[in-house]
Amino acid sequence: MYLFTVLGNLLIIVAISSDSHLHTPMYFFLTNLSFVDICFTSTTVPKMLVNIQAQSKNISYIGCLIQVYFFMIFAGMDNFLLTAMAYDRYVAICQPLYYTVVMNPRFCGFLVLVSWLIIFWVSLVHILLMRQMTFCMGTKIPHFFCELAQILKVACSDTVINNIFMYVATVLLVVFPFTGIIFSYSKIISSLMRISSAGGKYKAFSTCGSHLSVVSLFYGTSLGVYLSSALTHSSLTKLVASVMYILVTPMLNPFIYSLRNTSWSPPC
Repeated sequence: MYLFTVLGNLLIIVAISSDSHLHTPMYFFLTNLSFVDICFTSTTVPKMLVNIQAQSKNISYIGCLIQVYFFMIFAGMDNFLLTAMAYDRYVAICQPLYYTVVMNPRFCGFLVLVSWLIIFWVSLVHILLMRQMTFCMGTKIPHFFCELAQILKVACSDTVINNIFMYVATVLLVVFPFTGIIFSYSKIISSLMRISSAGGKYKAFSTCGSHLSVVSLFYGTSLGVYLSSALTHSSLTKLVASVMYILVTPMLNPFIYSLRNTSWSPPC
């Protein structure tokens, strides 16, 4: 599954880079999403595979901090990129005459750059706060990777400030982007309702099919991880939900976009 994830997303990047017809805003964001998905799975899965092969479940303190840092970066970038892609679809469907003006290369690059800067600094603050925490000898994390929420639960020092910042970061990196996606699609649906022909509605909305599928998969599995942590104490349930979120979703993204790669041109 890990190899399929890496190879599938690499093929998406190579295909988009080598075909000038695909040098459009949506495919620009898709290239970045594929790169982020490769890095996202690579922060956790290789270490898990090594642990399985070596029959060892240990990770160093520094290694754990590094894993937390990069996991937060790439998980946050997934949120931002999916939001940017939703905005792209909003402009393409609701303001098609202004599409090339609004979604110009400079603006698209600016969106991605600002997203990277925000997530880098938020993740860095998390790590600096974690450096102030203390842990007892023989600390065990009930997960297959260093997840921030699980680490805060096993800390031997006070974690009030860490938890407060985690909730603030969740609002900034998850709630706001998801709200942006909902807002974009509410405008898209409202615009589609004004189209008289059923064929016109289908043609316009079909350009959102791949993105909607990926959004549903990403946030659906994320919600599954949250609910499994909140409603059950079963470690196995949490692990299965996390594997879906970390490995299955990035693996399926290339297949979803490859199957519908002719539907991304802005509707006239």
